[in-house]
Order: sequence, then structure tokens, then C-alpha cells
Amino acid sequence: MTGQTVRELLQRLRELQSQRVQTYRLLEEGHRAYLSSAPHYDFPRYRQLVHEVTVAFSGISREVLDIAGRLRDQLGRPDLAQHLARLQDREQEKLQLTAQLQLARQQAQDQPEVDVHQQEVQELKHKLIKTIEAISEILQDLKYDSEES
Repeated sequence: MTGQTVRELLQRLRELQSQRVQTYRLLEEGHRAYLSSAPHYDFPRYRQLVHEVTVAFSGISREVLDIAGRLRDQLGRPDLAQHLARLQDREQEKLQLTAQLQLARQQAQDQPEVDVHQQEVQELKHKLIKTIEAISEILQDLKYDSEES
């Protein structure tokens, strides 16, 4: 990975972001299957999925941080590295909100008579949408700033 250009590193970042999207899709599908196993939830299978997703996200994050370091230290692009730091913060927020939303969905399913659970699901969905929009903006800023050079 030595001697890569800014363009090559950003292409790899796009691939990593695509992997993140696919990993979220798997997590969402797995959670839907988990919820459909109610009332006798198949928690061991879901726990295994969460473990696999966590490992995948961790690997992606490590590589993104490595790319940020290369942009900053080897290629003299601290501006682009800063975008990646912001991206990582928002991705962490997205993962936390996703976990909270999944828990809220289960609570809403298990206790449909409790209105506060449905309200929490809606609030978390809204926060998640805002976070995804922020991620998109960061990626747009990164694209724009990388094309300037």
C-alpha cells in the first residue's frame, strides 16, 4: 500500500463505504429475521450476526483510519484526512443509532400497547436519517475538495 495516490486512496475509501452499506443491509435483514422469530427469539443466531458485523465494521474503520493517516502524513492532505475523521464520527453515531433503533423496534413489537416505544422508534429513525444525510454531505465535501487539487 505504499506510494498510493490520493485518487487511489479515495477509490479504496469508496469501496469501504460500499462494504459498510452492504454490512448494514445484512444487519437489517438479520434483525428483521430475528424479530419475525418472536415470541421465541433466536438470539444465538442474531448474536452471531452482530459479532460478524462488528468485526466487519471494525476492519473497515481501521482501514479508513489508515487512509486518513496516509492522506495526512504521506500525501500532505490534512484537509481530506479531516473529512475522514468526521466521517468516522458520523459512522460511529450511525452504528449506535442503528443498535438503539433495533432495540426500540423489539420493545415496540413486544409491547405494542406502550405508545412511548413507537414514539422512540420514530425519533430514532429521524436521527438516523439525519446522520445518514450528514455522512452523504461529508462524502460530497471530500469529493469536491479532492477534485480541487
